[in-house]
Amino acid sequence: MKPQRVVVGLSGGVDSAVTAWLLKQQGHEVVGIFMKNWEDDDDSEFCASNIDFVDAAAVADVIGIEIEHVNFAADYKDRVFAEFLREYEAGRTPNPDVLCNAEIKFKAFLDHAMRLGAEKIATGHYARVRQTHGPAAAGPPQGGRSPLGGQERSDVGAARFELLKGLDPLKDQSYFLHRLTQAQLAKTLFPVGELPKTEVRRIAAEAGLPNAKKKDSTGICFIGERPFRDFLNRYLKHQPGAIVDDRGRTIGQHLGLSFYTLGQRQGLGIGGLKERGAARGAGDHPPTLVARNDLARKSLVAVQGHVHTWLQSPALVFDDASWVAGTPPADGALAAKTRYRQADADCGLATQGAGRFALQFSSPQWAVTPGQSAVLYAGEVCLGGGVIASSSSLD
Repeated sequence: MKPQRVVVGLSGGVDSAVTAWLLKQQGHEVVGIFMKNWEDDDDSEFCASNIDFVDAAAVADVIGIEIEHVNFAADYKDRVFAEFLREYEAGRTPNPDVLCNAEIKFKAFLDHAMRLGAEKIATGHYARVRQTHGPAAAGPPQGGRSPLGGQERSDVGAARFELLKGLDPLKDQSYFLHRLTQAQLAKTLFPVGELPKTEVRRIAAEAGLPNAKKKDSTGICFIGERPFRDFLNRYLKHQPGAIVDDRGRTIGQHLGLSFYTLGQRQGLGIGGLKERGAARGAGDHPPTLVARNDLARKSLVAVQGHVHTWLQSPALVFDDASWVAGTPPADGALAAKTRYRQADADCGLATQGAGRFALQFSSPQWAVTPGQSAVLYAGEVCLGGGVIASSSSLD
């Protein structure tokens, strides 16, 4: 690749640091951008972007590149956080990192980088982009809206761009990037997607990058490491109700349906049950997990054991779809993930019309959750996906 002006999103972490270092070594003109996406209590122990900015600036100094601090907090609150709260209030469990990528990191950030004269942007995501050649899409995406808002054409000359899984299967982040479009991928580089994490750490250490051993961040981007329920308490109303079992018997009380997700085990306030007459410390039942939200009765349904049939879904329906190619794949055999870090599951895709699609799985999937993303794959190629609207259990 000929030298280009590349704007890199420097987060303060090792992945984006190595991204910038690799591009500089390849002869590109590299500029760093630190994105501030959250301002509420940002100086707390859980979410302190000022510390990350210091780390990002130290990396830029070692590499020998400029860095700019850009505040996208207003965009984030309008485009990501507001939708996050709406989904929770509706009893669904959204994935804000998916929307953050589509609306902030590859929209607001991309637009800012282009104003700086960038030819490409780059991030530290573990994914890859492959350019192919073929006929461009003739019109707007079918079955969903563009993550850029509204409909958009996906023709970028004769070139076509595929989103591929990262080569490190333990770090692949294509799931979170599935809403990216042809226009976005045409401008994007993912250098560390070609590497295993161990190699990224090695490169950082050899290059003398100050964050070579920095711990990877965890948790939702704007919540950080703080307790999730404590965070939601500040924004959502309490609507307590009953926790019932699969026979409809009340076994506890919940704080509000918004504070729980399917498959959740911790924080139910229900002690482990023991078989009647069993010796003390023996005969424990399997763990109790959330299986359903009964919005009409404002009750939370909990069952015992990971293998309970109410936690097993042979099929689901999703909508609000976004397809990397600009149009949906043909109905037929594919693979899908219904949550990050899940193994690809064989399934059949069927178009239902009106922007809705159904997946029928070869084997039931565990705790399929409305509001989360169903992401489709053909081998290593991420095709896109949508938001899970409903699922069916085995009962």
